[in-house]
Amino acid sequence: MLNFKNLSINFGSKNVLKNLNLAIQKGKVHGLIGLNGSGKTSLLNCLYGFVMPQSGEIFWNDLPIERKDISFLETQTFFYPNLTGREFLSIFPAKESDFKVEAWKDLLVLPIDEMVEGYSTGMKKKLALLCILKLNRPIIVLDEPFNGLDMETNHILEKLISILKQKGKTIIITSHILGILHNVCDEIHWLKDGKIENSFTQNNFQNIDNQIFKDSKVEDVLLSLL
Repeated sequence: MLNFKNLSINFGSKNVLKNLNLAIQKGKVHGLIGLNGSGKTSLLNCLYGFVMPQSGEIFWNDLPIERKDISFLETQTFFYPNLTGREFLSIFPAKESDFKVEAWKDLLVLPIDEMVEGYSTGMKKKLALLCILKLNRPIIVLDEPFNGLDMETNHILEKLISILKQKGKTIIITSHILGILHNVCDEIHWLKDGKIENSFTQNNFQNIDNQIFKDSKVEDVLLSLL
């Protein structure tokens, strides 16, 4: 079990996370949704240790979480200059027999022997994904992983998430595209104003839109503008 207990994060006078509590089951795929500014990125950065909370703790299997338990695909990828994809991938430790580089290269149509600075946005996202897969850690965090990928790679990623779940990985995904989360998640957690407003299982995913947008007057406003 991955447990967030009474987690609070402040940036100056702004309370980004407010005594947040969330229990995430192992071996499941968990979606994290919320409007811009709701605290999603701050929560993931805190989980990985980029940000320290003002209060609260995160536990994995009843022990304080450690970075070695997590692989994190960030929204914005960073790569060292003057390296090929293969050279960059070699930075991430794994037994060569455990990670079939050539097979992954062919599946994702990734030119790993070319310089990374020449890659498209989608190619960089695919290379970053391979790096975190190579680490083979029990918790996989994917922050907007479908952004920038073509349709075929999105399809592969959906299948990959399903197989990782079968292998016992605990996966956390953020996305602004609810339809994708419906396809891959076991649970979806709604973050609002720095707290978990609600959690949804597959049986009630259909209620998500109604709850999040129940007070929306968007159609009335659009009609008044057009």
